[in-house]
Amino acid sequence: MPDKTYLITPGPTPVPPEVQAAMERPLIHHRSPDFKVLFASLLEGLGRAFATSSEVLVLPGSGTSAMESAVSNIVSPGDPVVVASAGNFGERWAKIARAFGADVRLVEQPWGERLEAGPIAAAAPAAKAVYVTHSETSTGVVHDVQAIAEALRPTGVALVVDAVSSLGGVELQTDAWGIDVVVAGSQKALMTPPGVGLAAVSPRAMELARSASSPRFSLDWQTVSAAQAKGATAFTPPVTVIAGLDEALRLLDREGYETAFARNRELARAAREGVKALGLELFSPDDDSSSMVTAVRMPEGIDGQAVYGVLRDRHGVVLAGGQGPLRGKVIRIGHMGYMNRFDMITALAALEMALAEFGYRPPTPGAGVARATELFSEGRAVGV
Repeated sequence: MPDKTYLITPGPTPVPPEVQAAMERPLIHHRSPDFKVLFASLLEGLGRAFATSSEVLVLPGSGTSAMESAVSNIVSPGDPVVVASAGNFGERWAKIARAFGADVRLVEQPWGERLEAGPIAAAAPAAKAVYVTHSETSTGVVHDVQAIAEALRPTGVALVVDAVSSLGGVELQTDAWGIDVVVAGSQKALMTPPGVGLAAVSPRAMELARSASSPRFSLDWQTVSAAQAKGATAFTPPVTVIAGLDEALRLLDREGYETAFARNRELARAAREGVKALGLELFSPDDDSSSMVTAVRMPEGIDGQAVYGVLRDRHGVVLAGGQGPLRGKVIRIGHMGYMNRFDMITALAALEMALAEFGYRPPTPGAGVARATELFSEGRAVGV
């Protein structure tokens, strides 16, 4: 077994020492004055992270819990909704909507492509809401949500965005782009362990929630909102994770969101160039629209899941395998959150070593690491 583990995945991501320290403080009661101060700080930081003046609801659970809330609070059984999908998490929107009895109208594109705004807008006029994914981690694509929002504006249909992996890692302007609901989770670009789902909800979306008849209880927006108006949570929250998330938001504020976005782009560019230097093909786009995840095609005859196992169990480097139809066909390198240049160098070196055990040899040994190091050393990964 490896004596050290490197977590270089699309989530959960590594946790900064400051966040870990915040979670190790003595536990406080969730109805105490101390928690009220902590929670107020968290909500203030979340407003900046989402770039919104609307309410951000804190929901114990996963990012998928926040996604579920964005269906159950808006959709009544039989309501028509549009789901735009070009990957696993687009498909998840459809599964959740169908579970609540929605009439799902799927606008699909092949996995790995960017969602096109035109077909989505064309399908939207009769819908209650449109559901899209911002960062599709199964393929490595960051979709152009701003263009989709602009195309939908004349229709007046509510737009709901899954930003579970993109919030804090790539630009997302909730208010400026006119997005009604943005959902996210604590465990990806926000650099905190899993346990907190988030939903930024516009006044219009909250109004829709007042008339939706789908069953809900702990994820009911009105219940959660009423509690937050009093500086509290409706139910027992994951106090330690909230303390960590509050600290992570402080770190992002100090670094500056634009700086964080630039850092992710730098790491992604080096990862892509390193992969190509190894003689491997990219599945994700070879541009800044894949600034959160790099998806790498596996050589012919090599099972990506087997490579994933060797990386994890023999080398202690945890990347991510493929999902759905990409299972066994790709390996995914995450470069979001608390990661740096040496994480990318480690990922590239480990990938070359693991592939060697399956008989694959790059054109030049060590070429992936050399190329990434060259970019980092010359500053070209950040475009300077």
